[in-house]
Amino acid sequence: QVQLVESGGGLVQAGGSLRLSCSASERTFSRYIMGWFRQAPGKEREFVTAISRSGAGTSYADSVKGRFTISRDNAKNTVYLQMNSLKPEDTAVYYCAATRLIKAGSRSDEYDYWGQGTQVTVSS
Repeated sequence: QVQLVESGGGLVQAGGSLRLSCSASERTFSRYIMGWFRQAPGKEREFVTAISRSGAGTSYADSVKGRFTISRDNAKNTVYLQMNSLKPEDTAVYYCAATRLIKAGSRSDEYDYWGQGTQVTVSS
């Protein structure tokens, strides 16, 4: 059972930056593809980004390309989400997720473990 804990959310003005972190309890963290999803009020959970086990491969939703960067530190069992040029429409609860699938995409049902989420609010 992998436990994921997100941190780093908060309130920021449009154009600002935040860095989210997700710490995993699992010592075999490097065996998991990691992803970030978000859910805004009244909307379905949506894919934001994912990173391969080694960190060499990443994928992003079109809405965040060029603004968000995912990275991981397998020695620290942690994945990060650097968010720059934030917009009010980025406001959501952000969730960290993990999967042991060999290849995972943007579907939430591909991920087995989820954190509790961290709130990100971007004011205009």
